[in-house]
Amino acid sequence: DRVISMLEEAEKPFVFVGGGAVLSGASQELKEFVDKLDAPVTDSLMGKGAFPGTDPRYTGMLGMHGTKASNFGVSECDLLVVMGARFSDRVTGNTEKFAKNAKIIQLDIDPVEINKNVLITEEIIGDLKDVLKTLNKRLKQQNHAEWLEKIQGYKEKYPLKYHPNVLSGPFLVEEIYRQTNGEALIVTEVGQHQMWAAQYYKYKEPRTLLSSGGLGTMGYGLGASIGAKMGCPEKTVVNIAGDGCFRMNMNEIATAARYQIPIVQVVVNNHVLGMVRQWQNLFYNQHYSQTILDDAVDFVKLAQALGAEGIRVTTKEEFADAFAKAVKMQRPVVLDCQIDQDDKVWPMVAPGAAISEVFDEMDLNEE
Repeated sequence: DRVISMLEEAEKPFVFVGGGAVLSGASQELKEFVDKLDAPVTDSLMGKGAFPGTDPRYTGMLGMHGTKASNFGVSECDLLVVMGARFSDRVTGNTEKFAKNAKIIQLDIDPVEINKNVLITEEIIGDLKDVLKTLNKRLKQQNHAEWLEKIQGYKEKYPLKYHPNVLSGPFLVEEIYRQTNGEALIVTEVGQHQMWAAQYYKYKEPRTLLSSGGLGTMGYGLGASIGAKMGCPEKTVVNIAGDGCFRMNMNEIATAARYQIPIVQVVVNNHVLGMVRQWQNLFYNQHYSQTILDDAVDFVKLAQALGAEGIRVTTKEEFADAFAKAVKMQRPVVLDCQIDQDDKVWPMVAPGAAISEVFDEMDLNEE
């Protein structure tokens, strides 16, 4: 009763979707709830696809590498409805300043998650699919046209941007999305490429992004992509990896070759540990300790030696051609994609800052 009255009294509600929405299979109920509440929607890395990334109410990911629309919107909302999310530090930034204008409703199956990282106003403990079915029966149709218009203004004013003339991580992900019509299974390792895969691919269904999430497991992706292709042989399966992560388990290309499992391994190769380097560049006075991987390893020759196809690409045009070729080949293919070592994931929230203090390259250049 209290939750329903909070939902119906809110003037600026925002829905935040976490991995629990995927695990509970609650996508249909979630969509119905969002339509009834008439609210914008953001998600965590693990919540991707529970709510369609193509829906006009979707504002992009929340948190450290979330969109400005999501970070500003959650900071300004008067009610935050949290669906199966644990308020990880990557989402909240400074917890004392997180959604400070909002009452917070947390829907979660695990009572231990309540008031653990962020103090909330009201909770419902239970399986999200069942909880949403009950709420959907009770909730009257809401109308928040003015609030949605404001958030849409943020989306238009602060779109995700990258340098258009060179081969880059965001371009790779957008091109993969374009060529697969958003129907591929995307697997990632951990780092910048993982964030680009979360930002620039629109996940329409749950379980179409496989990632190790908060475990941060470098080396997870290649084995997971082999498993995904075995489980869904009709799908195009792409493992997006940084060169540092690819090294962790690159020998499993031999496994894919032995069993002729046609995965596409995209190596976003900047010859550095990009995410750590980004922090060293922005917050540690360019003290590049143990992040440069500029050695003589040749991933194309390696792929061929392990029984797969290997193609090196250095331009946008080369990648478009190589990826199309890789999908048609019906064998494991490694695409070694050379990008600049100082490409960064934008936008970003500095450690210890509020998510409302999110900044991008343009903001940095104006300082």
